[in-house]
Amino acid sequence: MSGARRRSPSLQVCSSRFSVHCAEAMSGLDIVAALSMSAAIAFGESLAGNVVGLMYASGQLLESFAEGRARREMTALMGRVSHVAMRHGASGLEEVAISQIQSGDRLLIRQGEVLPVDGIVSGDGAALDMAALTGEPLPQPAPPGTEALSGSTCVGAAFDLVANRTAAESTYAGIVRLVEAAQARKAPMVRMADRFAMGFLVLTLIIASAAWSFSQDPIRALAVLVVATPCPLILAVPVAIISGMSKAAGIGVLVKNGGMLEMLARVQTAVLDKTGTLTHGQAAVVDIRTTPPFTAEAVLQAAAGLDQASGHVVASALVRVAAERGLPLSRPEGVREVPGTGIEGYVDGRRIVVGGGGFVQRTSGCDDPHELIAPEMRASMTVAVAIDGALAVMIVLKDQVRMDALSVLNDLRAAGVRKLVLASGDRTEIAESVGKALGMDSVFGDLTPEAKVDAVRKETGNGLVMMVGDGVNDAPALAAADIGVAMGARGTASSSEAAGVVLLVDELAPLAKAIAIARRSRRIALQSVSVGLTLSVGAMVAAAFGYLQPVEGAIFQEAIDVAVILNALRALR
Repeated sequence: MSGARRRSPSLQVCSSRFSVHCAEAMSGLDIVAALSMSAAIAFGESLAGNVVGLMYASGQLLESFAEGRARREMTALMGRVSHVAMRHGASGLEEVAISQIQSGDRLLIRQGEVLPVDGIVSGDGAALDMAALTGEPLPQPAPPGTEALSGSTCVGAAFDLVANRTAAESTYAGIVRLVEAAQARKAPMVRMADRFAMGFLVLTLIIASAAWSFSQDPIRALAVLVVATPCPLILAVPVAIISGMSKAAGIGVLVKNGGMLEMLARVQTAVLDKTGTLTHGQAAVVDIRTTPPFTAEAVLQAAAGLDQASGHVVASALVRVAAERGLPLSRPEGVREVPGTGIEGYVDGRRIVVGGGGFVQRTSGCDDPHELIAPEMRASMTVAVAIDGALAVMIVLKDQVRMDALSVLNDLRAAGVRKLVLASGDRTEIAESVGKALGMDSVFGDLTPEAKVDAVRKETGNGLVMMVGDGVNDAPALAAADIGVAMGARGTASSSEAAGVVLLVDELAPLAKAIAIARRSRRIALQSVSVGLTLSVGAMVAAAFGYLQPVEGAIFQEAIDVAVILNALRALR
């Protein structure tokens, strides 16, 4: 080509590396950058081409720094995994790998050590730093008998911990797996930036062609292409989204990917489960109504024996009460559970059915269990038990509403959630009692897992729907919602897997904060795109009229890129 200058080696290297990146990214703005570097070579503007390559490389470094800064809280979670622990053995203390720890092992947790597994605090209690899980900066007391979560740090005197889960099943291991999954996924909002980018590519080519056509000066077209090379611009979007995810992780809310953060920012309706979500999920037995010839302790022993096979919070309550009364529990056999409804099986050769009154009556063919309940107890949580086809007992339980439930629901409304729906598997009377106390817009009770899915789908006409739950019976509804939120600290593995957002603490309060963080992060991401592209278009017009030369345009564009990425990092504040 006439007038062409020899390509500099540095430009060839930059062009080669850039081509590899473009083949991987295939975004509109990368194509603009490739065109500008190719045009610089073709028109003999080696200096401009080198400046573009240098600016692109510096943009990559800036982006790497910004992304690393944005991932700080998530990376901190990953770096706290324990590898060994001190276990009490027959011959004294021994150091073992955490993979060897089994439920029931007694561990010595020394000051400064991270708890390797979930367990029960023994001895005189403990002082724990739970900042990595909850964001709470002050140490929290853990009295004897309370559960301590893995990932916490002992900041007081050494204490004994009785493991109640293996390392692989413990809270922190699940968090690490979720963080790894979140870090491996790119934010789908980047596709939004790419849509901007493809339109921007067309606009760039139109302006560059018009500048060349009307001025007959190819350098003006090159200047337009150079100015329109905002490589880090589309990187500002994932930086803002990752910043929001990291900020949410710092307060105990793990958002699995950028798409979930974007949807969290646009939630209009929240559907909430009752047991374990709006309530503590640790029901206490307040009354036992038996039928002759059954006795309360015998029925409780049989029901708790069967409930050992269930992970439902009510089942856990019965097992706990039986343990408190010193009742030995036999191993259940032939167990069949309908999540959220009831369970049946055999204990010591007798057929036991435990669950809601309707389920027990249908499954065992016994009399109506609700006849055993006094009218004033009809709004209480009840569990029926049938033995060998005969109604044995109705157990009345009470599950306290979380103290912060009302304030959290108000915070959700303040964060932009327009409608609050209570969807519960408990009887309608109980659900309506709780819903009225909390000011819910709609209340549904007696819901099977399939009915919860239907309830979620019916709300989709009112905008994006968020489902919040904790149990196995909530998993289908969590998956059906636009965004599912699982109570991961005490919830089941299936609910955490089905959800897009996991609360790492047994609290609802961080959820409203996470929605506010998501809204701000999305707003900053959109702001970075719109402001960056607007400045770029203005600079392109100036270059088309000859007011910016290629080298000047490259430097000016780099300033724009730096500004939008720094703006994206505001999501961390």
